[in-house]
Amino acid sequence: MRIDVVTLFPEYFESPLRVSILKRAQESGRVQIVVHNLRAFGLGRHRVTDDAPYGGGGGMVMRPEPFFEAVEHILGELPEEERREIPIILLDPAGRPFTQAVAWALSRHPRLILLCGHYEGVDERVREHLATDEISIGDFVLTGGEPAALVVLDAVARLVPGVLGDPEAPRHDSFAEGLLEHPHYTRPAVYRGWEVPEILRSGHHQAIARWRRWQSLRRTWERRPDLLLAADLTAEERALIAQWEAERRALLAPLLEGGAADPGSSSS
Repeated sequence: MRIDVVTLFPEYFESPLRVSILKRAQESGRVQIVVHNLRAFGLGRHRVTDDAPYGGGGGMVMRPEPFFEAVEHILGELPEEERREIPIILLDPAGRPFTQAVAWALSRHPRLILLCGHYEGVDERVREHLATDEISIGDFVLTGGEPAALVVLDAVARLVPGVLGDPEAPRHDSFAEGLLEHPHYTRPAVYRGWEVPEILRSGHHQAIARWRRWQSLRRTWERRPDLLLAADLTAEERALIAQWEAERRALLAPLLEGGAADPGSSSS
């Protein structure tokens, strides 16, 4: 897989691309990451990439020409039918949410292009006529698209076949099956009086798998119940969730009943 990144700040990616899984993915040849300096496609001898917004207002807007020329340079002489198959992704707060499912889908493409905006934003014509997709990593605003591009890079690259040592590992990640991942433990078996659950030391693989699934389900119910709406659950698991809900309502009932009293009433 090849991923091209277009950015005003190529140095932002230098250290992250030289360590851990992203480094090994590149060294193995399974992933090629090429960072392009947008300034090289800027206008005039000063390589201008931004300008004041039409209509007034503060801040600067990134011009369209450098982005179009950068992408055309990256695609080079590729046939038109191949160009159409390459996602050109603008990292933008208004984009669709980045999820594990989106990462899986992107990892199936042989090539991606990531466009990093900056300042007040990018000229709308980049969004309308160049980018084929827009992605947001959350409901917040960053100083530029670089942190978001790095998140997408990392999440997608680790899903490319052969990048991770254990080919089954991505299947057990949080969100891979619609649930949060189960707890993990390693040596020592007892640390400061806290023990690793006995079942994990039992060697009973079927029981361990069942325990992990139960823990994953419980953790999702406690922390991200919204994920359960789309999760593929068995009838037994749905019954278990209903039982937890009933137990929680029973625990909260006395508090809710006490809170129902008139706060203005007094015995004095």
